[in-house]
This record gives sequence, structure tokens and C-alpha cells, in this order.
Amino acid sequence: MIIKNEIPILEYDDTSLEVIAPDHDFEDTKLPEKCLFAFLGDVVHDYAKAQNAEVIQELVTVSHTYKVYILHEEKEDICLVQSLIGAAAATQTLDSLVSAGCKKVIAVGSCGVLADLPENAFLVPTKALRDEGTSYHYLPASRYIEMDKEPITAIEDTFKRHNLPFTPCTTWTTDRFFRETKDMVSYRLEEGCQVVEMECAALAACCRKRGASFGQFLFTADSLSNVHEYDARDFGKDSHEKALLLGLDILRNF
Repeated sequence: MIIKNEIPILEYDDTSLEVIAPDHDFEDTKLPEKCLFAFLGDVVHDYAKAQNAEVIQELVTVSHTYKVYILHEEKEDICLVQSLIGAAAATQTLDSLVSAGCKKVIAVGSCGVLADLPENAFLVPTKALRDEGTSYHYLPASRYIEMDKEPITAIEDTFKRHNLPFTPCTTWTTDRFFRETKDMVSYRLEEGCQVVEMECAALAACCRKRGASFGQFLFTADSLSNVHEYDARDFGKDSHEKALLLGLDILRNF
């Protein structure tokens, strides 16, 4: 049944099948249960090469070809993917991975800060504000999506084991990188959002729709805490390698 609304983004079909199924690119591929879904740049490919990871699939789009790696570890295999940024592109990729067998997903990437937080600090979203479009095609409309508890526990336990400080947070997921206006930033901060990024709510909604567990941790990059003087800082580059290794360790204990 289609839930109809004057606003198209609020119209939701919860019963009929997709015309193009998410397993379209993985019809003959079975992926590991655990997946690290990364927004970390070249460090992903460098690590995969150093570990002799298997390239099990190359997915070709009009603009980009991305590799799906399998890390053959001592106890289990782990899927590793460097994602495109943005909710729509990232979720299309993740939907395909889940359809091929990835049922425990940890995502990791940077975020902008709305509160006065230092660069390269770690945060664990407990819920995400759905200010993007993609999540509304996977779940009925709501203001927030709550993160799954089991992966949050796995993430937090790993940070504690490594004696690394972290902060639970509410994240603002938005499509509008250049439309984060001064008043909107202040409004989101007043609402309780400490950070902003572009994918979390959509990825969480996709996994919930498809029956996979999803968690994400973030590291702080640029700062919007002073809306009159944007500070790009170094976009959290010093955290890339550390975040990759942490993500893999989380999955080993998830």
C-alpha cells in the first residue's frame, strides 16, 4: 500500500516489490556477514593491498568504480568497502552489500561539529535526525531514527578496551552541504544535535528495512560551531588509519 501525501518525500510504499532488486549487482556473490563500511579515502585501499585482501567484486557506475574487498582473517572473513559520500549513493551501495549477505554493518567516517568539540574526537551516534531524502524510502516518516543497541554496545566496549574517550551523540544527517545555514545550524544545536554528516540516518534506515544490524562511529573534522567563521581544520585526516583499525576491531567482537 502506498501512503499518499501532498509532499512526495513523505509518500511511502511498504508492500510492493522493487523493480530493480538490490541484489542486481551481486546475483552470484555471497559476502561475509560482517562489513566495515568506510568513508576514509585511500587508507582503505592501502590497507586492503597490504593485507592481500581479495577483490571479490568491482561495481561500476557512470561516475565511479568501487571495489568490494574481503579480508580473510584467522577466525572469519570481513567485507571492507570504501563508500561514495552522500546518503543516496552510499545507501545504494550498502543495500546491495546487505542483499549479498552483510548482516552486521559498522560504518565509520568524519563529521562536522556544531558544538565546540576538538578535531579528531570520537563520537558514537545513538540517534540521527532524518534531514535527508533517502531514509524516507526505506522507513515511514519520523523525525529521528534510533540506532541499534547491539552495535552501539560493541562500539563502546571496543573504545573502552582501548582506553579511548568517546562521546555518545545525536547526529544531524543532511543532504545539503552548502545549505547548512547559520540559523539552521543554531536550530539543530538547540535541538540537541552535536554533529552533522550526510549518511547515518539513511544507512540505518536501509539496514533496518533489510533486517541487518547497523552501527556507526564518527570522528570530528571541520567546525561549524562559530557560524560566522567556518573552520575547515584538517577534516580529521589524522584519524583515518586509527578509525579503520578500530572499525575492524569492533567487528571482530560484534
